[in-house]
Amino acid sequence: MTPDEPASHPAESPSPSAPAAPIHLRAAVAGDIPALVPLLLRLKRLNEEFDPLLKVRDDADAQARQVLRAQIADPKAVVLAAEGIGADKDKVVGFVRALVRERPFYAPEHEGVILDIYLLPLYRRRGVGEYLLREVSLALKARGAGVVTAEFPAQNEIAARFYAKRGFRPITAIHARSL
Repeated sequence: MTPDEPASHPAESPSPSAPAAPIHLRAAVAGDIPALVPLLLRLKRLNEEFDPLLKVRDDADAQARQVLRAQIADPKAVVLAAEGIGADKDKVVGFVRALVRERPFYAPEHEGVILDIYLLPLYRRRGVGEYLLREVSLALKARGAGVVTAEFPAQNEIAARFYAKRGFRPITAIHARSL
């Protein structure tokens, strides 16, 4: 494993009494795209429920394939596949998608942006999300990010609480209206 690769071992328990998180995390490859697309679209459809300005396009399936293909090949992007273990061995049950972008007016100069974290419901509330966040943060740091941010719908209070509990705070806001 190189420093910029995420760990490829099951997530550790957040506390001694909690069970180990049942995943194996690894860098996504092109062969994962058929398994990643439905998960990405589930997340985007969930986002649509938070705000009608996040309406999922009719061609979202094709767009997801194109975006994932490009980002898996992009050295500034991080796409991690979470596989189940045990009965779900080798089944992709979640993913993280992030990238490094420049901040021309601010220090640190490079920002790691978490675009998506998604886990199937069975894998939630077991320490897996925190493990994914830790591993994607390490991968972004290895790619030169000096700060990590997360983008999610403003009305997604679950995501806001998840990130706030882990030390994230709002630094910018995007406001929109239909034209």
